[in-house]
Amino acid sequence: MGFRTDQIHAGVEPDPTTGAIITPIYQSTTFVQESVDGYMEKGFSYTRAGNPTVAAFERRMAALEGGVAATAYGSGMAATVSVMMALLNAGDHAIVSDVVYGGTHRFAAQVLSRFGVEFSFVDTSRPEVVEAAMRAETKLVFTETPANPTLKLTDLAAISEIASSAGVVHAVDNTFLSPYYQRPIELGADVVVHATTKYLDGHNATLGGAVVAADPALDERFRFIMKSMGLIMSPQVAWLTLQGTKTLSERMDRQSANAMAVATFLESHPKVERVGYPGLASFPQHDLAQRQASGFGAMAWFEVVGGVQAGKDLMGAVELWSLAENLGSVESLITHPVTMTHGDMPRDARLAAGITDGLVRLSVGMEDVEDLIEDLDKALASI
Repeated sequence: MGFRTDQIHAGVEPDPTTGAIITPIYQSTTFVQESVDGYMEKGFSYTRAGNPTVAAFERRMAALEGGVAATAYGSGMAATVSVMMALLNAGDHAIVSDVVYGGTHRFAAQVLSRFGVEFSFVDTSRPEVVEAAMRAETKLVFTETPANPTLKLTDLAAISEIASSAGVVHAVDNTFLSPYYQRPIELGADVVVHATTKYLDGHNATLGGAVVAADPALDERFRFIMKSMGLIMSPQVAWLTLQGTKTLSERMDRQSANAMAVATFLESHPKVERVGYPGLASFPQHDLAQRQASGFGAMAWFEVVGGVQAGKDLMGAVELWSLAENLGSVESLITHPVTMTHGDMPRDARLAAGITDGLVRLSVGMEDVEDLIEDLDKALASI
């Protein structure tokens, strides 16, 4: 089936009792068993371990990413935690993209490292650097591409080959492009991670995450952690996200077209030093963006002249763009990573990763693009 067909139909079927075309919300803690001998015959016992609504969403995610199975979580961070907890033990080593979501960096460097796991944060856009960072103790390579917030890209096929040759699992955070534009498993990755809060939901309505595995044995490990730590997605969130996925392709296409127009406008603005958007010919990895993805996405950034203060002033000057720490929604959002999403990242590490003082991150929505550009133009003129 094609992607647009799968995003509507995969994982669900009419309710066998009523014929309802939409999967019901099975808002139940527990499930009555027919007998001791027939325990789990219907597949469910307690919602912390599995739920029919959540299972429908998991089947859809596996279909959209081309994996064998998926697990769904209460947040994107819970999904990342599940992957790392399932694959890493004391004494193990993991390689993580140097530019990565702040929460991922925080969990690895400040939480899991306390339990004897070592992390190397390296420039995964350079395969030779990843290969050099490999050790006998390396069990996981965790990449994020495009990376948050600089949009630096990682060549997924190249990193997957390096990881596979070393017998190491390659997990990819695919939140920024979604399975509509990028399919890491088809490029050799073993695991795909999503904050479903973002494009898969698309409406600022839910908090959730998903992990798609290319191998059943990996899925079993993730499901064990999910159940043991109580990380499962709620039935209500699963139901809402199932509805959100139905329009994923149409939303992504509109938002990406808007992002290209906004980025093109910013490139010529006198108060903008630099613009980052993979769809621009000026983007350093534009060729890679074209090669490994079918679209450029709706995330962009620019560096405003004037550093931290100019960035803060701009946050207060915009009107149509909402100052909010999410992304991927139909509403356009704006953030200043230095003072917001990456505020607790050490300054030296932040600057080394390219997160400069005046960097402004944009999540471009579905509004009329002329209105979005006019609002930015007025805000820039006022600072």
